[in-house]
Amino acid sequence: MLKLFYTPGSCSLASHIALEEAGAAHEAYRVDFSKAEQTKPEYLAINPKGRVPALVTDRGTLTETPAILTYIAQTFPDARLAPLGDPFEFSRLQSFLSYLCSTVHVAHAHGRRGARWADDPAAHEAMKAKVAKNMADCFALIEDRMFAGPFVMGENYTIADPYLFTIAIWLEGDGVDPGQFPKVLDHRNRMAERPAVAKVLEVVRARG
Repeated sequence: MLKLFYTPGSCSLASHIALEEAGAAHEAYRVDFSKAEQTKPEYLAINPKGRVPALVTDRGTLTETPAILTYIAQTFPDARLAPLGDPFEFSRLQSFLSYLCSTVHVAHAHGRRGARWADDPAAHEAMKAKVAKNMADCFALIEDRMFAGPFVMGENYTIADPYLFTIAIWLEGDGVDPGQFPKVLDHRNRMAERPAVAKVLEVVRARG
């Protein structure tokens, strides 16, 4: 059985939702960052990066959200979570996942993880001050140029949808009004109503 290691409020939510959407048999294990469990030898033996998500499979452990999402889509093809038979569309999907991972998530992290990039407290504050604008700029691009509708890639739900949903629910905390992005906000609201999403959110809330 697949084992997902997650932390509430993190990008691991996307992988958790995708597993549920795929109907994949899995167990979810919370990594409590408030207790620094991600730095403990027990967890570092699973993921030496000390981050989430981590997905333990019968062939080894996968890390990084785009890789895990792609694995889920390819392992459970009947769920139709990616255009696996169309190289161009599949690559277009990967482009969106990569943008969320390498640009949008990093823009968000500058408000909370400034120590990754600088030691000077003044630099941390400067990074925090840019978060709202950077996130708004990212979502303006998604809203205007990247979001096809009604789902990220168009008519078909894919692994891009739980990933966008996960990052979109961070907007208010980053000082961004999601009302600026009506298509993204509508998507976020519709995602919250999906049974798989509601089930995962309930599990996460119940475990604190």
